[in-house]
Amino acid sequence: MGYRTFAAALAMSASTGALAVAQQAATTEEGDSRQDTVIVTGTTAFGATKSDTPIVETARTLSVETAEMFIDKGALNLASALTYVAGVTAEPYGLSTRGDFPQSRGLELPRYRDSIQELFGSYNSTRADLYTVEQIEVLKGPASVLYGQGSPGGIVNYVSKTPRDTFGGELRADVGNFDRYEVAGDVTGPIGGEGSPFSFRLVGLYRDTGTQIDQVDEETKVFMPSLAWQATPDTRFTLIGLVQDTDSDAAAQFIPVEGTLFPLADGTYLDTDVYAGEPGFNRYNTESQQVTLLGEHRINDNLSLEGTALWRSGEADYHQAWATFTGAGQSRYLNGIFAAQPALAAAAALQGLTFTDTTVPRTFYQGDNTFDQLAGDVRLRASFVTGALEHELLAGVQYQDVETDSDRASLYGGGALAGDFRYVLDLKNPVYGNYPDQSVFDALLVDSPTQQTQDLGLYVSDQIAYDKWRFTAGIRFDSVENEAGAVSQEDDAVSTSFGVLYRFDNGFSPYVSYAESFETVVGTTAQGDQLEPEEARQYEVGFKYEPRGIPGLITAAYYDIEISNLPNPNALLGNAAQQQGVSTLKGFEAEARLQFDEIYFQAAASTIDAQDPNGFQLAAIPETQASIWATWRPDGAWDGFKAGAGIRYVGETVSENAALSYTTPDYTLGDLMVGYEWDQWDFAVNARNITDEDYLTGCLTRGDCFPGLRRTVVASLSYDF
Repeated sequence: MGYRTFAAALAMSASTGALAVAQQAATTEEGDSRQDTVIVTGTTAFGATKSDTPIVETARTLSVETAEMFIDKGALNLASALTYVAGVTAEPYGLSTRGDFPQSRGLELPRYRDSIQELFGSYNSTRADLYTVEQIEVLKGPASVLYGQGSPGGIVNYVSKTPRDTFGGELRADVGNFDRYEVAGDVTGPIGGEGSPFSFRLVGLYRDTGTQIDQVDEETKVFMPSLAWQATPDTRFTLIGLVQDTDSDAAAQFIPVEGTLFPLADGTYLDTDVYAGEPGFNRYNTESQQVTLLGEHRINDNLSLEGTALWRSGEADYHQAWATFTGAGQSRYLNGIFAAQPALAAAAALQGLTFTDTTVPRTFYQGDNTFDQLAGDVRLRASFVTGALEHELLAGVQYQDVETDSDRASLYGGGALAGDFRYVLDLKNPVYGNYPDQSVFDALLVDSPTQQTQDLGLYVSDQIAYDKWRFTAGIRFDSVENEAGAVSQEDDAVSTSFGVLYRFDNGFSPYVSYAESFETVVGTTAQGDQLEPEEARQYEVGFKYEPRGIPGLITAAYYDIEISNLPNPNALLGNAAQQQGVSTLKGFEAEARLQFDEIYFQAAASTIDAQDPNGFQLAAIPETQASIWATWRPDGAWDGFKAGAGIRYVGETVSENAALSYTTPDYTLGDLMVGYEWDQWDFAVNARNITDEDYLTGCLTRGDCFPGLRRTVVASLSYDF
């Protein structure tokens, strides 16, 4: 069995503490289909469901992408690894270097690692690197019973690479267009020889790459060491360190709607890869450090204890210049602003200045953002029987203490709206080199108070089996305290979830489920009353089908989400903060993952009707999406050859308010992979957006659009040992 195939099988089957399951996966016959393990059997104890219950018996929608799957598809980051997952808008903001912003069921997905949330706030830490993870899981819909406060859209969780008890490893080198160069290594095995209770893993990466925007480059260094200790046959601990440092720039340029979605007055368009910043000013440099402790102890055949603890710290030095936003529906070009402000036009005339129709004033921003977190989740798992009912009970306590800080300075319009035109930029013919002195930003610095959130949650969830029935029921109590300077707020919340699934003998398993979520809102109403947490509930009905004779899984689900305690668009004057607004999200998702001998096939389709409290569609969320991917690994004379191809369709998106509406056209992209594996070597070439489509992923009513990712071609060579 190849090293990466072994990784794919193990990632799904074993937690760091479930040694027996890991050993079973490690001894799988080479001829067995990895899909038989990966697709059907379930998740890890440190995965999205905090359970090893098989996916086919879970009355919720859960999608999994193993490392082998997203490597075959040529994914270069978390967002691109999710582009073939049903119901996920993976790249709503196109090319992005500040982070990954995947959305599920119309809402942004919080980021978790090994079942602990590891990202809070905005632009204060590094983005997760794919080379450090075994698999990515998307649990869709409200999940507060397991995770406390969070998004009704679900969570994205990735399972870290952890030590193995047999020696192995990989050395890898990548080269691609946009001057991409990357080297990486992954080594694991026992310390002190076979049978040792200690094992290690060292994962490292160095990347130097450009992007489709000439001035936006990236240099990333990642080091992730880990140590596992099999203290007894029933007790295992794993300690994972992770240090990451990235020097880059912001790829999102927030370029105007006029010239991207719509033509300019002369009928032409802007270059969508135009850089609106300043090479000497812009930067987005991030670093983070974290330590994770995973542990599991089997008390007896029916009782076990497991837990995750995380310390994480991060910071970001963020400087960017962009074309100034002037208000929804208003021109962002200087000559258009002059038409609305004759006095400003007169000031330019007095200075003898004239400007092209594509010249914009620029806002200059600086942010110094930090993030610190301490969190733990300890769970007791019990298996027992009461009469004809078989129980898998999970009872846990979760605590997290998160501190974020954001100090910033902003020069709106770069002085141009006050008659100082030194820092304007022609987006069609940009000339760089002019930006304000640092002393200007020092004088504008806003030292915001540190924000601290403490959350204590107690939860119980029971998976009950009765003949072919599977019942789930869960409840959680959370106490949340938010502090920002002298302002303090406490909130309590109770969340529940229920599910019923029936397993027919033919592999068909219909189900229904109900789930809730909440998210605190810090502040007061106009009357001085404390704002209540936003609340959401979801009804979901669907089925899971495990075909007989074909390893794989087919799923389909319809969901209905209602989010309440939102601001009321119809509030009376003076009561704008009252929480009577309701948002609704309804949709359908279908997904298939099948292994036909030499061919792995994956397909996904989804539709969504998502409305905000005003009755408008949620911005930049496609109503329809669909994708197909197939990988061919032939036997016989073609043994070693591999090829893959996929097509992704993303429907049009709408961004609207009472005054205007922007519709961004749909687009279709193709991806290809071809490679060859021989002995311990693996060579592959991946091309995403093979036809180099120039497209927009969305445009917002504030007046900007987001260009999509252009064609990327990457060749990789790895040596497994």
